[in-house]
Amino acid sequence: MVHNAGRPAFAGPRRRIELDSAEALRLLGSVSLGRIVFTLHALPTVRTVNHVLDGGDVVIRTHEGTALTSYTQQANGPGVVVAYEADDIDAATHLGWSVVVTGYARPVTDPGELDRYQAMLEPWVEQPMDYAIRIRPELVTGILLTPGGRASEG
Repeated sequence: MVHNAGRPAFAGPRRRIELDSAEALRLLGSVSLGRIVFTLHALPTVRTVNHVLDGGDVVIRTHEGTALTSYTQQANGPGVVVAYEADDIDAATHLGWSVVVTGYARPVTDPGELDRYQAMLEPWVEQPMDYAIRIRPELVTGILLTPGGRASEG
C-alpha cells in the first residue's frame, strides 16, 4: 500500500452498492456541504452550498439576487426541478458514498420556518442569507463504494 497524506491508499477493485432511499438520506444528513444543480439560461448550473436535512427535505439558505433565489421565487406549481448531490469519498482510497436527490425546490416563506433555518444553517460565506429553499425529494439515489469485488451493475 502506498501512503498518501498519512493515509494508506487502497489498491484494488471497489464494489458499488446501491443504497435504499432511507440510508441515502441518512448519509446525506451526516454532512453539511453539497452541490445544487438547476437550470440557468436553459443550461445546467451547479452551486456549492451547505444544507440541513429536515423531515426528509433538503433545506439550503441563499440570499437575494442569486439566480437560484430568483428562479425558485418565479416557480409555479410544485416548484422548479433541481438535483442535489453530496458525498463523502476519500481522496486517497476512493471509498465512501455519494447521494443524489432530485425533486422540486420552492422558497420557504413562513417567517417562523425561516427563523428556524437561520438558526440551524450557518452560512459559510460572509454575506446575509435571508432566504431559504426547500427541496422535496421525488427521487433519492445513492451508492456506497467499498473494497473488493467487481462493481455491481447499475
